Amino acid sequence: MEVVGRAETAVHSPALLDGEEVNDWSKEDDDSVEETTLPAPAIGVESERVDSPPFKPAQRCHEEVESNLQELQLEKKELKLLGHEEIQDPGEKEEEKKRHLNVVFIGHVDAGKSTTGGQLLLLSGQVDDRTIQKYEKEAKEKNRESWYMAYIMDTNEEERIKGKTVEVGRAHFETENTRFTILDAPGHKSYVPNMISGASQADVGVLVISARKGEFETGYEKGGQTREHVQLAKTLGVSKLVVVVNKMDEPTVNWAKERYDEIETKMIPFLKSSGYNARKDVHFLPISGLMGVNMASRVDKKVCSWWDGPCLFEVLDSIEIPLRDPKGPIRMPIIDKYKDMGTVLMGKIESGTIQEGDSLLVMPNKAHVKVLAIFCDEKKTRWAGPGENVRVKVSGVEEEDILSGFVLSSVVNPVNAVFEFNAQLQILELLDNAIFTAGYKAILHIHSIVEESEIVELIEEIDVKKKKDADPKKRKPKRKPLFVKNGAVVVCRVQVNNLICIENFADFPQLGRFTLRTEGKTIAVGKVVALPAPGNSTFAS
Repeated sequence: MEVVGRAETAVHSPALLDGEEVNDWSKEDDDSVEETTLPAPAIGVESERVDSPPFKPAQRCHEEVESNLQELQLEKKELKLLGHEEIQDPGEKEEEKKRHLNVVFIGHVDAGKSTTGGQLLLLSGQVDDRTIQKYEKEAKEKNRESWYMAYIMDTNEEERIKGKTVEVGRAHFETENTRFTILDAPGHKSYVPNMISGASQADVGVLVISARKGEFETGYEKGGQTREHVQLAKTLGVSKLVVVVNKMDEPTVNWAKERYDEIETKMIPFLKSSGYNARKDVHFLPISGLMGVNMASRVDKKVCSWWDGPCLFEVLDSIEIPLRDPKGPIRMPIIDKYKDMGTVLMGKIESGTIQEGDSLLVMPNKAHVKVLAIFCDEKKTRWAGPGENVRVKVSGVEEEDILSGFVLSSVVNPVNAVFEFNAQLQILELLDNAIFTAGYKAILHIHSIVEESEIVELIEEIDVKKKKDADPKKRKPKRKPLFVKNGAVVVCRVQVNNLICIENFADFPQLGRFTLRTEGKTIAVGKVVALPAPGNSTFAS
């Protein structure tokens, strides 16, 4: 599902790449006319006498002007034929200065994720009043007046009828310093695999919590999606979290500081246990997603006298995330593909820079492809760096030969394609009466891959409570465990039926962290710690 805000059209004079001088063709035409046209008095003499000698040089000059103009027009046409990629809009250079962030909206069902995302687009000018009026009318007809803002993100008719997000909605908006891609993840437990797909593309998470009495408790209690979404977000590489306490304007809350403090006090210990640094990685703030309060501008003191902090736009604009390597080997997990005068691959660049004309490799089927065009935020661009959600048009491979989970990578340094790997796993919550041992089967989620997997060997159980020995050589070799329980940390070997493209967590974190799920529950999170030798897909026996 693709939701894209209105593109603002602007007319720019063409500018060449890399700071070259601007060729203003219209100006050159005028100069040619001025240089070759005779002074006005000479042309105006005896204008009634057509056969007069003074007019001969003027006619020749006019003929030269016309031929010059024709040559210039031919040059323009040749430039167009060469491809308009050579001429870059000066607006692109402005955009290059802006950093790009992927923001995923997560949280329990009915917390207000789609409504908050829709309000962000409205406040940033991506949706016009006429569209909002249309959605208001549509929602009223369905007796769901308060859902109209969610319709901006939920474009699927099934989603609008049920009031539940199913697919990951996508949209774009900008602030002064940053370009944002919004990923609206479903909150219902039935659609957690879709939420994993959205979170795996994100840099920042906005955890939406409902302040309404009973709704926060439902999401936070054991089995609630607030807990599972936080754990998954951390595992999937969402390094920063903005916790927005939504529905503060609800009559049972009425912007009460006591309710806000209660939610913050309960959430902080859980966020710490999930791996987040509450001081550096987490920001709390109260909002009203439906009314847009404390989002684009700070909340009025008359509405909320106790809040002195920033609004949502300010928080998102100020978040710092680790920089990725634009000069590293290319890694782009493919999340979707389609045909459009060639094969178009969709995904997020995790490492390296893709340019038009590049020769790349689609793994694991080792298909050599050439990059024909790159689209970023619906705009064509000549190159795209790490962190960008892009669509890459390629030649050399058919659309039916590509699967979600394949990786676009460098030819010289391709991604690893393996049937098995060693992983460090943390067991979260096994199903009733289940034992985690060799032979345990679960669904593996790693970047955009969803694959059946089996634990073939438990190698070592790690005691996280004991301090590591100062000298690793003095460590006594431990016996391989037969099984482990909830909360255990274990190094094990994982095997899959089909070749999958992954990397060591230490080298490429986004391609090396994963979750194991079974029967709709996340039972473990982990990271890849060892791969077979280069060129091999399995470990030597």
